[in-house]
Amino acid sequence: MMPTLMKSVVCMDCGQSMPFEPLPSTCSACGSVWLDVQYDYEAASPIWKAGLHLRDTTIWRYLELLPITRPEMIVSMGEGWTPLTHAAGLGREVNHQHLYIKDERQSPTGSFKDRQGSVTITHLQERGIRECVLASTGNKAAAYAAFCARAGIRLWIFLTSTVPNEKLRELALYGAEVVKITGTYDQAKKVAQDFAARRNIYYDAGAESIPGREGFKTVGFEIAEQLARLVPTEAGKWCVPDWYVQAVSGGIGPLGVWKGFKELLQMGLIDRLPKLAIVQAEGCAPIVTAWRFNMDNADPVVPHTRIAVLATGSPGRSYSLLRAACRETGGTMITASDGEAFRAMRLLARVEGYSMEPAAAVAFAGMQKLVESKMIGPDETVVVNCSGHTFPAEKHILEDQYVLDLQFGESGGSANHTQLEDGLGAALERLDEQVTTVVVIDDNPQDSRLIRRLLQAHKNYRVFEVNNPLDGLDLVRQRKPDLIVMDLTMPDLDGFTLLEAFKTDAEVVNIPVVVVSAKTLTAADRARLEGRVESLWQKGSFNTRELVDHVVRTLGGDPVNASEDPLAEVTEGKIVAASKAAIAQAVTEPRPPRDILVIDDDPRDSRLIRRLLEATGRYKVHEAANGESALAMLSQQKYDLFVLDLMLPDISGID
Repeated sequence: MMPTLMKSVVCMDCGQSMPFEPLPSTCSACGSVWLDVQYDYEAASPIWKAGLHLRDTTIWRYLELLPITRPEMIVSMGEGWTPLTHAAGLGREVNHQHLYIKDERQSPTGSFKDRQGSVTITHLQERGIRECVLASTGNKAAAYAAFCARAGIRLWIFLTSTVPNEKLRELALYGAEVVKITGTYDQAKKVAQDFAARRNIYYDAGAESIPGREGFKTVGFEIAEQLARLVPTEAGKWCVPDWYVQAVSGGIGPLGVWKGFKELLQMGLIDRLPKLAIVQAEGCAPIVTAWRFNMDNADPVVPHTRIAVLATGSPGRSYSLLRAACRETGGTMITASDGEAFRAMRLLARVEGYSMEPAAAVAFAGMQKLVESKMIGPDETVVVNCSGHTFPAEKHILEDQYVLDLQFGESGGSANHTQLEDGLGAALERLDEQVTTVVVIDDNPQDSRLIRRLLQAHKNYRVFEVNNPLDGLDLVRQRKPDLIVMDLTMPDLDGFTLLEAFKTDAEVVNIPVVVVSAKTLTAADRARLEGRVESLWQKGSFNTRELVDHVVRTLGGDPVNASEDPLAEVTEGKIVAASKAAIAQAVTEPRPPRDILVIDDDPRDSRLIRRLLEATGRYKVHEAANGESALAMLSQQKYDLFVLDLMLPDISGID
């Protein structure tokens, strides 16, 4: 691979020029986050004019003009070089014969966002960044999740509740941490940004991010290189269409594509620039609205569209940059309704065999309106970006706890600034607890379930149970939890060996481990555990409250308030608060434990109930395996409470 020809990074506001390595995120002079990379176009031009036909057919064939300095760190899944196809059938339907489709559905995760994902995640690899936060309306999340999985980078994704559940399951399948926000996309971005700041994690800034924008310009490179093979052109020259049409949400895609075209012009590979047609969903069109009213800035809107991928209500500076691009060559901006997009979907499927997502269909609906209005001339060449096609993950593959649901509060325009800030603070406090992850590894499902229930009865932690130590090892490496609770006696891989695997893995070595086991430990066993575990608990001989409090303290939280304990004493339907006087009385006047009779023919269930109750220290639990035994025990003793299974082998529980 040829090395990058980056020369400098230039501030788009004040013009300050800065070194490109390490790639800056803000201007050193004015603090602006809007930066642009400049390359040695004079050196790149003869290389590209000589032809790139011997290079790999991925975005990395254009490495000279990409912001990556270490090619050996590239994270790739074959993204790029997607087909450019003449749409003859569609042309007949809309009465325009010069239509071409850039088929980004063929990308690894089914959308053009894979270009952004590959360049950005490669950039993170170069910088040694191992954790990332982003907000997304869907496709970007899928791309980042896949590339982060490939690179071993932990990813936090914040999405709105309008994103389909199939998409959420797809993201979780990649191992991403998925947080669903009940609010707008712009609120999700705010929560994600603050979450990243609180935890000192890299935050992907979207359109402001240099690697992301640079990845998208490869769409422009490919269109020009591929179109030159389909239409007559001068030898050594590439070819651009008269119109480039794309549906947009926040606007980063066409910003990158436009830069790609401009760089080709600067290198002399093309003689002109195309006109841009920016299409937005009618129910979320701040960019188009600002264009129509000739505004300098786009006012934020609350999205009212069923096409979630395009529901960015506040495009920020992207609008002014796209406005300038459209003005430069006589382009335009237009909306398409959800209904028009859905009709375009059906049309493309019928006449071209293209199954696409609604967001991509918005571009085709807009193109059709421009052809009908004569804005696009009959002899003009048009390329439409078919930006994506999604693939659902089967529901049964994942559990609900892989997706966090965060209630943000008011999502419409009725909430004032103070209410929104308060809602954000409360949401982040809840999220800190919700994202706290515990993995419980125990081959006994009843024991792992008991520990999970105990923890979740007190705290809103995410607790993952796994009943096979090998699966537990994989889960810990994937999720990188905040705490591990594990048994020592397990088949296939004993707890000591599993602990050794954790402590020799640099990615998980610092995760605290709490051992809860029935194993009788020898002096040698204790020596093997010394310094490697936070604590050791013998099954059946500890108070559950003490275990929960220990876990909470280990995770950096406050011990559970007794008045909030669901296992606290209940008198006449009310929880009795543990005041100092009550505690003193309890110490001086201890009360005998209450007798409970558990009648169940399944010994595992009765044992689970007994452990749960006796661990409180307030109950003495007796077990009966059938109705006859229970009646015999009743004749000999009185009980304060019965726990009864209705399906007994000898007598009906109802009788």
